[in-house]
Amino acid sequence: MSKKKNSSYIYVITIVATLGGLLFGYDTAVISGAEKSIQEYLINGLDLGSLAHGATVSSALLGCIIGGAISGLFALKFGRRNSLIMAAGLFFLSALGSGNPEFLFFTKGEPSMNLLYMFNFYRIVGGIGVGLASAICPMYISEIAPEKIRGRLISFNQFAIIFGMLIVYFVNWGIAEGRSIEWINEVGWRYMFFSEAIPAVIFGSLLFFVPESPRYLAMNNKTDRALDILTKINGTAKAQEIIAAIQISITRSSAKLLSYGKTVLIIGILLSVFQQFVGINVALYYAPRIFESMGAAKDASMMQTVVMGLVNVVFTVIAILTVDKWGRKPLLIIGSAGMAIGMISISMLSFFNVIGTATLVFIIIYTASFMMSWGPICWVLIGEIFPNKIRGRAIAIAVAAQWISNYLISSSYPAMMDFSGGLTYLFYGVMSILSAIFVWKMIPETKGKTLEEMEGLWKKSV
Repeated sequence: MSKKKNSSYIYVITIVATLGGLLFGYDTAVISGAEKSIQEYLINGLDLGSLAHGATVSSALLGCIIGGAISGLFALKFGRRNSLIMAAGLFFLSALGSGNPEFLFFTKGEPSMNLLYMFNFYRIVGGIGVGLASAICPMYISEIAPEKIRGRLISFNQFAIIFGMLIVYFVNWGIAEGRSIEWINEVGWRYMFFSEAIPAVIFGSLLFFVPESPRYLAMNNKTDRALDILTKINGTAKAQEIIAAIQISITRSSAKLLSYGKTVLIIGILLSVFQQFVGINVALYYAPRIFESMGAAKDASMMQTVVMGLVNVVFTVIAILTVDKWGRKPLLIIGSAGMAIGMISISMLSFFNVIGTATLVFIIIYTASFMMSWGPICWVLIGEIFPNKIRGRAIAIAVAAQWISNYLISSSYPAMMDFSGGLTYLFYGVMSILSAIFVWKMIPETKGKTLEEMEGLWKKSV
């Protein structure tokens, strides 16, 4: 057994785990390049309207809701690592099926309602994988990470999500570059979905080489294995201290979901709701369409999406570097202020029908503000605020609430824009203001606290 902590070991584990976040970002953003082709092939081909279009673009989110809801059960029954392996399999199946929904049962080039249902089925399968990964990746990282760098390590998961989106923006752009609209609508969109199979295989394969969460092992009476992993990560003395705290937590904690009161669960749910009601996934899912509405050509809109993706990566790195120094609350409040400025400005420009560079600037201000705050830090807090005994179930509820909110916002966007673009963006701006008030009033600072120390925080509030 190692006597000294192994810093590189924890980073290797984290990198493998965050590939689930990369696939999360990849799967949710791949639709941005394909949604107009899907609209042309299946929606317009069947003479359906904007509601059907919004529902199809957002159908993966139904799977995300399912995956988020069952993540707690899977994490408890199968373990954190094995649940992520299952998620990788779902990503792979979705990639192949979404790119070729006609497989076995339908003829290419002949749209039908049943083919539309099949496409949505494959997207929902991928969504279940996203829901599992979105809950279990931060849970897994939070349970293996030393408290002094836990915020940074969980933030890597958000970096991976955004990096996955950036990769797929480049992939979509590369597939579309120099190609005719006809080719993209017939073949190109299929390649966009197929491309996800590659990172899915890599993720699933590497997971066999990382350990199970030591807190999960301890809760399942595998204390020796848990101690071995903790020792390798933290060194002997710290590992003994952590395993003792875990065992006390397991022994003394009730298994009831509300045994620590309602407040912690309400905070987890509202974190998830606000993260989506500020409208971020509208900007991510519909990015090329938004830029085209500003007058950009299709190729240019894809390139502007890549630029936005690069900005997102840069500002996520800022969050990673500052979350364990500045704390969670200051970054969230600063981010909310920036998002409010961006969205309210876009709303005013929309009311006055001003379209151009200014709109692009405020979209970047908005997304950059989200990526340095609510993007990574929401996942940090969800991964760390819940006590050991209820963490799996509580995270499942919070993540399911997040994906329900995501679906409501994303699927309603086309119809809301048909009604009023200005009011749509104003709504997201108001939600940004309310999110700042929520953080100021309700969120405790968790910087530097162990998971077991935060358990004591909620005991005091019961």
